[in-house]
Amino acid sequence: MERGEYQTMAAVELNHWWYGGMRAINAALLDSCYAGRRDLNILDAGCGTGGDGLFLRRYGTVVGMDLAAEAAELGWPRLPGRFSRGSVLALPFADNSFDLVTSFDVLYHRGVPDEGLALREVRRVLKPGGRLLIRLPAYNFLYSRHDAQVHTRRRYNASSAHQLLREAGFYPERWSYVLSLLFPLPLAQRLLERMRPAPSEPESAMGLPPKPLNQALRWPFALEAAWIGMGGRFPFGLSIVTLAHSGKHAVVHGSNQQQTLRNNGHYHGNLHNGSIARV
Repeated sequence: MERGEYQTMAAVELNHWWYGGMRAINAALLDSCYAGRRDLNILDAGCGTGGDGLFLRRYGTVVGMDLAAEAAELGWPRLPGRFSRGSVLALPFADNSFDLVTSFDVLYHRGVPDEGLALREVRRVLKPGGRLLIRLPAYNFLYSRHDAQVHTRRRYNASSAHQLLREAGFYPERWSYVLSLLFPLPLAQRLLERMRPAPSEPESAMGLPPKPLNQALRWPFALEAAWIGMGGRFPFGLSIVTLAHSGKHAVVHGSNQQQTLRNNGHYHGNLHNGSIARV
């Protein structure tokens, strides 16, 4: 990502309608499993300038990690003592370290040429019963100048994203496309962009709009978050958000008989052979 985009992120992410709306959706998904929890060990992998780490502290202790020097420079003050430099392709943490890993708009990046390796690393550091909350940009036809500024390698649909998760050993539990109610706006913006010559010095697409507009744009996200919180999902949108189970189960000692472990009512695991089946 260009240095200017990190600076813009740090300046606006605590107040911008898009960041706030995405956090509302993240909370709707996380509360389905972790409402009332304050004891989770959490890794925000590819945390940028740390704004999402501040949000995630409502669920427990957060470690932010990013490879970029610009992210470390701007994110450290927000997560003092809890910020680590590292790559999602080789996470600098021990096996079974975290209850929850989040990855918001990271694996699409040119700096992550192998999403499967990154997902296997995430699964490695998750504890048994742990989960991944991941957000990815949707649809290659929506590739824009902003994608070029943030070094987008590819965009996804739900099928391709969930295939990657399953191949790495994850089991998608909840998912939805998001920024769906406002989807005509980015679609029109992309179409207009292709009809106009590129500016000599492009401005960031994530600048903070005027306060009345910024507040108004939060309402569609609030409606989406409410619908997702009730178990709904949207069939299209600008991004895909998925809450996935690691597929890892705790080993129960002290019995020679076959035992079954239920993880939050979503999966049964055979503790002798490690197999998992949906219920």
